[in-house]
Amino acid sequence: MPEKYYFHESVLLKETISQILNDPDGVYVDCTVGGGGHAAALAEKLNKNAFLIGIDQDEDALAAAKRRLSGANCRTVLIKANFRALIDVLDKLSVKKINGAMFDLGVSSWQLDNPERGFSYMRDGPLDMRMDKNAELTAQTIINCWPEQKLSYIIKAYGEERWAARIAEFIAKERAAKQFATTLELAETIKRAIPKSARRDGPHPAKRTFQAIRIALNAELNVLAAALEAAIDRLDARGRLAVITFHSLEDRIAKRTIAQFARDCVCPPGLPVCACGHRASLKDVVSVKPGREETSENPRARSARLRGATKI
Repeated sequence: MPEKYYFHESVLLKETISQILNDPDGVYVDCTVGGGGHAAALAEKLNKNAFLIGIDQDEDALAAAKRRLSGANCRTVLIKANFRALIDVLDKLSVKKINGAMFDLGVSSWQLDNPERGFSYMRDGPLDMRMDKNAELTAQTIINCWPEQKLSYIIKAYGEERWAARIAEFIAKERAAKQFATTLELAETIKRAIPKSARRDGPHPAKRTFQAIRIALNAELNVLAAALEAAIDRLDARGRLAVITFHSLEDRIAKRTIAQFARDCVCPPGLPVCACGHRASLKDVVSVKPGREETSENPRARSARLRGATKI
């Protein structure tokens, strides 16, 4: 892949490092290391006794992160895995507790900008969208083979698209004559499905549908809550969590998971006394949005939000 596609401007960089760093000699996990932007910034703050673990299922990302972290002062290791395997990764490394865990969710700029990966509705490329290039299922299979009703469901559920049923109908009619092969073919069909009056304002008409297909393909939401819970469980006392989200679905999961661990009782409302025995394990919950300067320099940061907390 051309080197230019490896560039990625890390969102909420200073805020994330400030949130997660609590011990310069500690053990930290970047659960979505990507091109290594956040990891490299954290490594600059760590001492030689520290241990930084980077996890990603994208081998291109790991190759970029390896180069970026090559001069790190601390010990580093990069693991090809989905963050759903966080516990297994830590166990294999004999790591019982960590001082910090960070998640930068969604698709990266360099994945979007590389047409060969098929994530972009602005650049022509194969209908791929796999985070893990070794996975069998591709976006092309979803678009050409999944039933119209199932397409409508995922576009509505994962894209929060009001025209989901109409988009699925247009896709089904189009593929009956000729199967979809490229991203721009799909984007044009989505555009035709959405009435002109609804296309005058807001994002690109294909944005929500592409997001939905990507989420469904990579099962991004299915394992997020469990991965966050695993990270919280492995945090040492005063260890910190940082999660960057980019759309309401993943943000809702992050917010709900952190809130669950930050309160004592989780019994249903109305019970006269607590029956669950649940006790808070997180405190100092934070929620941060990018400032005006960052969003003006990096428009992709506009939808980002950093959520974090500290282990009691």
